[in-house]
Amino acid sequence: MNLRLVSYLLVLSTLLLAACSQPSTPKEKIEAFTFTNQNGDAYGSEDLHGNVWIANFIFTDCVTVCPTMTAEAASLQEKLKAKGHEVTLISFTVDPEVDTPERLHSFVMDFTNDLSNWHLLTGYSPDDIELFAREQFKTIVHKPPSSNQVIHSSNFYLVDKDGHLIGEYNYIDPTYYEDLINDIEIAL
Repeated sequence: MNLRLVSYLLVLSTLLLAACSQPSTPKEKIEAFTFTNQNGDAYGSEDLHGNVWIANFIFTDCVTVCPTMTAEAASLQEKLKAKGHEVTLISFTVDPEVDTPERLHSFVMDFTNDLSNWHLLTGYSPDDIELFAREQFKTIVHKPPSSNQVIHSSNFYLVDKDGHLIGEYNYIDPTYYEDLINDIEIAL
């Protein structure tokens, strides 16, 4: 085969591979926020600056995914601490009219007694959390008027030290933990 043809094929294959690769996803910056945690204290993005954190959406009257997801978050908390990874957990309630700080505290205590790096947040309106979830995490939160249940994501969201959303992980996926740990180690 002639050298010119080999060179041409090599250049063409490189261009095809580059054209088929996925573009890097821009990191979305989470806007500044301050809400109320399970202790009744103000807590927000200023407190999280410089920390890698994992967010999720839950509510205390949930009869479907929230208890399982909160149990998984507690397990994740233990695994991360065992690996020596300093990561903060943030759970935003999607039912702020019901979920007071006291109620959130009582709820999470069924899953863990270690709240040293876990903050459950409330102190906003239902409209505010719907907008916040949609704009910041690109996910849905919706409470139908005829129900006490809230439609929301069952994913974990990884945010880097500068407040950029860098990943989304479905805890039901068997590979989510390895993917999340890999991305945490990169972010740390």
